[in-house]
Amino acid sequence: MSQLNTSAPEAERTQGVDFLRARINQDNATGRFDSRVHTRFPPEPNGYLHIGHAKSICINFGLAQEYNGKCNLRFDDTNPVKEDTEYVESIQQDVKWLGFQWEGDVHYASDYFDQLYEYAEKLIMMGKAYVDELNAEQIREYRGTLTKPGIPSPWRDRPAEESLDLFRRMKAGEFEDGKYVLRAKIDMASPNIVMRDPTIYRIRHASHHRTGDKWCIYPMYDFTHCLSDSIEGITHSICTLEFDNNRELYDWVLDTLDVYRSQQIEFARLNLTYTVLSKRKLIQLVKEGYVRGWDDPRMPTICGLRRRGYTPESIRDFCSRIGIARAADSKVHYSLLEFCCREHLNAVTPRCMAVLDPIKVVITDYPEDKVEEFEQPLHPEDESFGSRKVPFCRELWIDRDDFREDPPKKYFRLAPGVEVRLRYAYYITCQEVIKDENGNIVELHCTHDPASRGGSSPDGRKVKGTIHWVSARHAVPTEVRLYEQMFSTESDSEIEEGKTFLDYFNKDSEQIVTAMAEPYLATMPAGSHVQFERVGYFCADPDGSAEHPVFNRTVTLKDSWAKIEKKG
Repeated sequence: MSQLNTSAPEAERTQGVDFLRARINQDNATGRFDSRVHTRFPPEPNGYLHIGHAKSICINFGLAQEYNGKCNLRFDDTNPVKEDTEYVESIQQDVKWLGFQWEGDVHYASDYFDQLYEYAEKLIMMGKAYVDELNAEQIREYRGTLTKPGIPSPWRDRPAEESLDLFRRMKAGEFEDGKYVLRAKIDMASPNIVMRDPTIYRIRHASHHRTGDKWCIYPMYDFTHCLSDSIEGITHSICTLEFDNNRELYDWVLDTLDVYRSQQIEFARLNLTYTVLSKRKLIQLVKEGYVRGWDDPRMPTICGLRRRGYTPESIRDFCSRIGIARAADSKVHYSLLEFCCREHLNAVTPRCMAVLDPIKVVITDYPEDKVEEFEQPLHPEDESFGSRKVPFCRELWIDRDDFREDPPKKYFRLAPGVEVRLRYAYYITCQEVIKDENGNIVELHCTHDPASRGGSSPDGRKVKGTIHWVSARHAVPTEVRLYEQMFSTESDSEIEEGKTFLDYFNKDSEQIVTAMAEPYLATMPAGSHVQFERVGYFCADPDGSAEHPVFNRTVTLKDSWAKIEKKG
């Protein structure tokens, strides 16, 4: 299968194995880490996970499973201003929903705050860290540029005893936010700007969701992450390519403190066409009301995909198909995700009938008071799904697109004088078209062949067209939410100068229609998957009820990925 993501360089591959597995195989062969594999998934609890995080989850937990190792779930909760238990709970739910279980208890960086503080004091006493009085803007200015080395802070050579005293007073809460920071003392002329005396602690008088008001200084992510890996005995610290430059600092902290050394390895993060995965942009969509919330079915968040009807199996399949690249961030077409979902739903989803754009059919030669029930299979290829009874009467709903007054060539559905099969019911022939005063078709009068009950004729005549239907007397009015791609442009690279990504938001990405559904659909609980025959795959939404069902379209029946793959 051709793919749109970038492949790993050949030098990083071993007999068809991606570069991550090649690295692990090499480490196991040499006995590094005692041939253990211990990974971790370390989200910050400041937002909801999206499909890009799903890729990281599948990689970290998947590798641990494959190598009979362990994978920790650890929250890097070092910023109390943006973090909340709401995100902690939602992230745990997402990981479990995707089919993974972490090793032991959930871990938190805040579990290690006391130990991290001791490490910071040790760096000060070693002459490898100092308390600085420059503010954030001055630190950025002093840091220099890619072509200009940084300028040492006036407090860079502050005596260790003085820095230690100030750091302890920072911890005691004597100073306001921003008064001091603790910086690692590395190299202000380093070609890697990350190594130009990075800040490793800052003052922040804010209550933490786990430690409360115990701390008013908090460690920075780069200082916390590597030491958390070390404390937990992580072997392979797998992260996205944006942390490539930070690996030098990761190694410096662990080597300088002479502690257990985990290995950071970067992979290309996922970019998905026709959507955004930037947390800042997703927040903007929610706050400015472009979507219903974080679990809006248009959102690429895991909770949004779940509400739309994507299955964990389909997302895992998608992450497997796109592979693991190292050289550059991968760009994957959204239709591949739809393909994976469609493939899975086809095998596990029952079939029912719903008419999204209804037009009434009256079978004039069918008794007005008669009601029949047809036993219809819930899956045409799998008897284990069972069946359901579908009521049939004189008046029906069919889809407006299944009738043409003046049909084109090779149109095999209903038309004046044309006979079609009502799925599992009867052959009918259109005899008369009823229009309103504006010339709009409002009703079709048809006759039926009683001998064709069940959808076949005893005389063996062939009928090319088969359409779905719903009994008008028994139909359940159902809210159906039809979803399309969220943006009209594939990626940010196509945004015109002077415009933002919001200018390309597809205002028709959600359309709501009232469909007529067979009664069985009203019995399906929230989260249930179903194929509306000849229409697409849908999922029962939590907003719905038996009196007012609501279904979200997950994917259509049309496979656009096959065309893209063929072109590729």
